[in-house]
Amino acid sequence: MNSAARIEAFLEMMSAERGAAENTLSSYRRDLEHASEAIKGGLAGAGSADIRAYLDEVAARGFAPTSQARKLSAIRQFFKFLYAEGLRGDDPTGTLDSPRKGRPLPKTMSEAETGRLLDRAAQEAGEAGPDGDRMAALRLHALVEVLYATGLRVSELVGLPVTVALRDDRFFMVRGKGDKERMVPLSTKARAAMRAWLAARAERPAFAESPFLFPASSDSGHLSRQVFARDLKGLAARSGIAVAKISPHVLRHAFASHLLQNGADLRAVQQLLGHADISTTQIYTHVLEERLVRLVNDHHPLAD
Repeated sequence: MNSAARIEAFLEMMSAERGAAENTLSSYRRDLEHASEAIKGGLAGAGSADIRAYLDEVAARGFAPTSQARKLSAIRQFFKFLYAEGLRGDDPTGTLDSPRKGRPLPKTMSEAETGRLLDRAAQEAGEAGPDGDRMAALRLHALVEVLYATGLRVSELVGLPVTVALRDDRFFMVRGKGDKERMVPLSTKARAAMRAWLAARAERPAFAESPFLFPASSDSGHLSRQVFARDLKGLAARSGIAVAKISPHVLRHAFASHLLQNGADLRAVQQLLGHADISTTQIYTHVLEERLVRLVNDHHPLAD
């Protein structure tokens, strides 16, 4: 059985039918080719014992449990495809257990810390003097307000086309992973910060002609994730927040955690974050558990 051809067919299916991103396809390719090279006779014809031996070898070589789980997930998807296409009469991964791994809780910020960060950004945007400083302050204020209001991935945020902000300022239509579109509402403060940024942006001819909401003189034509992350850490330091605990991704987690703490439904948060699978959003179940404990303690007649 030609494993290389089967892997190519699987990757074509993932791209065409499921809209898998290039990074996802590259990861699948690496994991499947690695397994195929390690298993005698190739991956496509492997049995359960062959795959188990391969995973044991991966573990013995010191790969982290998360890496082991990712490799097994790729292999499972591959054999599901072969079975569905009639290229295998069985699925040898059905009896394999996933490696145990801890579930690290996402780093986040308290509501008070987030408030301090946003207040500082608003203050700097209102007080900025010279033109260059003013543009940078207005842009950073718009970025942090929109990020906390929407929970966008940082790549989605910095790469937003300007057209999303010109349709209706109550919400953005965002194209995320797998080219899927979703609607994210903007808060009142985020709308105000965005209007101020758009007005300043229109005053700069080079910016006004850019197709991006946050233009920059970079290869991509828009603000890079690295520059935004650096500016965000600077804002955190000026807000009295530990720089090590903040990043754009931490603000995305804060958005989700604070929604759940205040009564939002997990499915709604899943849609807002753009998670294809509810299991991805379930890293926040600890927030729900804390909320339920608080609910019982506050309202149950026999609670101490």
